[in-house]
Amino acid sequence: MPDTIILWFRQDLRINDHPALQAAAAAGGPVLPLYILDDDSPGRWRAGGASRWWLHHSLAELATTLKSKYRLPLVLRRGEPRQILADLCRESGASRVFCSRQYEPWAASLEEQLHQSLGEMGITLRRFAGSLLFEPGSVLTGAGTPFKVFTPFWKACRSAPEPRWPLSPPDTLPAPAQLPASDSLADWQLTPRKPDWARGWDERWQPGSEGAAAALAAFLGDRLGSYSHDRDVPALRGTSGLSPHLHFGEISPRTVWHAASQQARGNPALTEELSRFLGELGWREFSYHLLHHFPGLPDEPFREAFRAFPWQRNDSLLKAWQAGQTGYPLVDAGMRELWQTGYMHNRVRMVAASFLTKHLLQPWQDGEAWFWDTLVDADLANNAASWQWVAGCGADAAPYFRIFNPSAQGGKFDPDGEYVRHWVPELARLPARYVHCPVEAPPAALEEAGIVLGRDYPLPLVDHRLARERALESYRSLSQ
Repeated sequence: MPDTIILWFRQDLRINDHPALQAAAAAGGPVLPLYILDDDSPGRWRAGGASRWWLHHSLAELATTLKSKYRLPLVLRRGEPRQILADLCRESGASRVFCSRQYEPWAASLEEQLHQSLGEMGITLRRFAGSLLFEPGSVLTGAGTPFKVFTPFWKACRSAPEPRWPLSPPDTLPAPAQLPASDSLADWQLTPRKPDWARGWDERWQPGSEGAAAALAAFLGDRLGSYSHDRDVPALRGTSGLSPHLHFGEISPRTVWHAASQQARGNPALTEELSRFLGELGWREFSYHLLHHFPGLPDEPFREAFRAFPWQRNDSLLKAWQAGQTGYPLVDAGMRELWQTGYMHNRVRMVAASFLTKHLLQPWQDGEAWFWDTLVDADLANNAASWQWVAGCGADAAPYFRIFNPSAQGGKFDPDGEYVRHWVPELARLPARYVHCPVEAPPAALEEAGIVLGRDYPLPLVDHRLARERALESYRSLSQ
């Protein structure tokens, strides 16, 4: 009988469309599922608080699935992967380790180190693609260089052969004769306790493959037809809600691609909506390709000139932004939604990020770090590429003169103030015409709403017009 194969789960917490799992099953030998909680290799990019909450529940569901379908336990170990894999190979007699490829800089480096260290022990490490539609390096310009602009990148992707059909899970996986010891998931203390800032998240989120499948079905059945419009309206549930599921690999992008394509097939009215939705998968792909080719993306500006940008770091301004106390209701609503749910609407993310970097002139890295800790869908590639895009220093970046007016954005995408009233309840009684700019409300309207600005709701940290001019001057200074 072939030797045991260690199936090392990483950001691929599923059994559907899992190439490494399929290969392990096809090899015919015993399979030992493993997850390693590695807080060492990522350094400061170890999983944040919200991500750890999600990880706890996703691992619990994966363990249940492996047990019920294959009668296999999920072995949990915490520590440095090279040492853990070496120890576990000795304990189990495994001669092969199968895993899905990751693209974060530390993960790619770790995989290369493992090839060498495990190889010296006579152990084979095999990596499988499975987290992206197109592998980095497979989509390049005509000159053989990485794309730096999204539109031609995605055009090249769409011109390539369609992603292959998702794989079904294998029917059986043989169990090893002896099972090594495992950590207890509860002992990892991934969920908050004192205080439990994630109280109520269980009712909002369903981590795991079942939750991912349910989210996809609900989106395709109810919301794909109005996606182009509704995705920009924060008071509506207009997006797919798949981002955390994709990040943790509870569903593969190929599964999403083909399910959405099938839903739209034969329905011309959905063609444009499908294209817009698949384009969001495209931005995820673009972000990962950038991270692969430019591993400094999370830490350094993509555009060299921005190293000289005159940021004005101010802890008080940063904390006011983090707490949703900027005096700009749409920004504050988004920041409070983030803290209370682990999520922020995509349109509001852009406005909140623009406000921090352009109105307040705070470094984009500070906003990136806050999102990394507080978002359940915190994803290094997406987070870094998106923050740099908004700040104007990234690949395919928004023009520096594009400075969102938070009040105007609120009036356009939340015209009745429903989103703001929900997350900033102190403004709930203001008329719609003032809910996005309470500082412009007449005294009588403020009095009737029970609001004293500066007491019940903060005055604006900055004046939009003056902040815009200051930002433009800062951006212009780069060219001088």
